[in-house]
Amino acid sequence: MPAFGNLEKMHVVINGNYERHRRRLVDMITDFDRSGEMLVKGKRNTIKIFPLNGKTVNIKAFRIPNAVNKLAYRYLRKSKARRSFDYAKKLRTLGINTPEPIAFCEEHGLWGLNKSFYLSEHLNYQFSIRQPLEQKDFPNREEILRQFSRFTFHLHEKKVWFLDHSPGNTLIREDSNAQYQFYLVDINRMQFKNLSRKIRLENFARLSADREALSTIGEEYATLSGWPKEETTQAIVAADQRFRDSRARKGWVKGVLGLK
Repeated sequence: MPAFGNLEKMHVVINGNYERHRRRLVDMITDFDRSGEMLVKGKRNTIKIFPLNGKTVNIKAFRIPNAVNKLAYRYLRKSKARRSFDYAKKLRTLGINTPEPIAFCEEHGLWGLNKSFYLSEHLNYQFSIRQPLEQKDFPNREEILRQFSRFTFHLHEKKVWFLDHSPGNTLIREDSNAQYQFYLVDINRMQFKNLSRKIRLENFARLSADREALSTIGEEYATLSGWPKEETTQAIVAADQRFRDSRARKGWVKGVLGLK
C-alpha cells in the first residue's frame, strides 16, 4: 500500500539543487512502505535509503503524531520534518556539518498532520562519537574527544543549542591527517540564540560518558572558553549525573506503571 492514499494532501518542498529529480523523489515517498533499503526500524521513526543518480538518499519517516500534536504541527509549529530541513540549511550556512538537505514532505489530513518525511543525502562515516565515549581503548580516543569538544564549542559560538546532543547524533569522518569531521544528525530539536555558561555546559549532559572522557572534554572546553578547568569539568560531570538520575527515575516510574 502506498505511503499516501491521496496525493493532493502531500506538501513537498525540495532543495533547488534537487528540483530536477522531483518526480523520482515523490515516487520514493509515495512508495516508501514497499521499497528502499531499511536502515532503522524504530518505535518512533523509520529510516530507509534509496539510490538517486549515483547518490544515496536517506529518508526518515516520522511516526504519526498523536491527536494533539496533529493539530499543533498543522497550525501552531513546524513539523519535525520541516524543522530538520530548515535547520540543516541554517547549519550549513554557519559552516556546521550536517548531511545535505534534499526535501521534506508532509501529509495534511482533516485533523492535521499525518505522515511526514525528511530527505537528506546519506552520509558515509567511520563511527559516531558513541564509540570513543564508551570504549576506553578506542584508537586515538583522547584526541577525538578533544576535537569533539572543539566542535561543540564551535556550535555554541555560532549560537547553536543542539537539544539532542547525544552520542548517536554526531557522526564522524576521519581524514588522512588524523583530523576528524563531525556531522550532526537527528537535528529537529535545536535553538539559535546566545548561550549562557550554564546552558553550554549542560549541553554535554546526554553523553553519559565515564569521568575520564568528561574530564578530557571539560578541560578542552575550558581552554577554549578561558574558564577554570576544574570548575568547568565538575559542572559537566554534575550535569551528566543529573541526567542519569532523571533517566533512572523515569525508567522506575515506567516500570511501576507497566509502561516498559
